[in-house]
Amino acid sequence: MRHYNQSATVYDTQYYKEQEAKIKTALAELNLKKENLILDAGCGTGLLFPHVVERVKLVVGVDISACILKEAKKRMKEYINTAVIIADTDYMPFPNDTFDAAFAITLLQNTPKPHQTLNEMKRVTKQNAMIVVTSLKKAFSRKEFTRLLRETGLGIKVLRLDENLREYVAICTKIFKENLKRT
Repeated sequence: MRHYNQSATVYDTQYYKEQEAKIKTALAELNLKKENLILDAGCGTGLLFPHVVERVKLVVGVDISACILKEAKKRMKEYINTAVIIADTDYMPFPNDTFDAAFAITLLQNTPKPHQTLNEMKRVTKQNAMIVVTSLKKAFSRKEFTRLLRETGLGIKVLRLDENLREYVAICTKIFKENLKRT
């Protein structure tokens, strides 16, 4: 949190191109609908917002850094269907089965308990939700990243290993207990 509070005003300058590439890679695999409610867990400065606001009903960003959310609010002024909430992504203030899709762009390596973060994302997403998860390749090997997703009960629909990206991009679905026994 301290790092992001300190770097909030320069975050976009440092990471815009990389974040943009990951977002575009993920969105190429998704079919968002106008009635969708979208969660952006660890939303940072809201770089996802311009890519999805015209395609969905509402985008809700969650981040633990007040300073970085201040930057996201500047971006939000352009869009009426966005909201941000300061919260820990391990304990989000939403009912079960709220969102139609969720994004965790560059989040996992910044959380102390990645399993808990992913379980919380599963909790707040609907049964057929797509969950987009990226992770720095230097933080997790491909094997560690895919194991983390599977151990948390996420089925990997698509895994992009683009050499031009510093991160893995996974498009996942929830695996239900009855399906876990068969896999």
